[in-house]
Amino acid sequence: MASKKNININLKIWRQKNAKVKGSMETYKLDNVSTDSSFLEMLDQLNEQLVNERKEPVAFDHDCREGICGMCSLYINGRAHGPDTGITTCQLHMRMFNDGDTIFVEPWRSKAFPVIKDLVVDRSSFDRIQQAGGFVSVNTSGRTIDANAIPVPKPDADKAFEAAACIGCGACVATCKNGSAMLFVGAKVSQYALLPQGRVEATERVLNMVRQMDEEGFGNCTNTGACEIECPKGISLENIARMNREYLKASLK
Repeated sequence: MASKKNININLKIWRQKNAKVKGSMETYKLDNVSTDSSFLEMLDQLNEQLVNERKEPVAFDHDCREGICGMCSLYINGRAHGPDTGITTCQLHMRMFNDGDTIFVEPWRSKAFPVIKDLVVDRSSFDRIQQAGGFVSVNTSGRTIDANAIPVPKPDADKAFEAAACIGCGACVATCKNGSAMLFVGAKVSQYALLPQGRVEATERVLNMVRQMDEEGFGNCTNTGACEIECPKGISLENIARMNREYLKASLK
């Protein structure tokens, strides 16, 4: 195991007051960064330095810092969530960088994710897509049927669980050359389509969610697979294929 050490880095960070104001890259030098610290802890250290210098700190989004919520989404050195794989930004550690490195930090780039400030973007478009179709009329509270009384094939249950692992961070959109949200929408459609509780509204769900996705301004999918590679939860392209099948069936009814 590598011993703990401190490194000095140069940061080029996107600064932007809001979506209506033109932004630009600003350069900061940060010394004595522990390689044991996370990327967000490094940004905390930078902001402490900026506050001490009476400068405005960098705005960035975060919450759980455990790879669960997806709020920490950043584009680091040209990759969603940085140079590691299968992780969110909060799980990225500074041991992935070397002394003297220059690190570029940007927000997600998508028309559907307007910049709120600096590295924070508005991802409420994802919420609206889910609201357009994320509803089941099957009673799931109060006096419900025991879960074991509704037979679900194990392969289907496993696939539904894997699709539900999507945290809606937006890495798929940020990585896609077209800014497509097909992987996200495919995962949300799949987690319902594979279970009997989700079949009641299946037709309306996929039509409404795809319509909302288009209205939000996301691009089209061209199956390059970059979204699956950069997804911190490993959501499979199989979900896009399933969504397309569901959409075709719904369109023919």
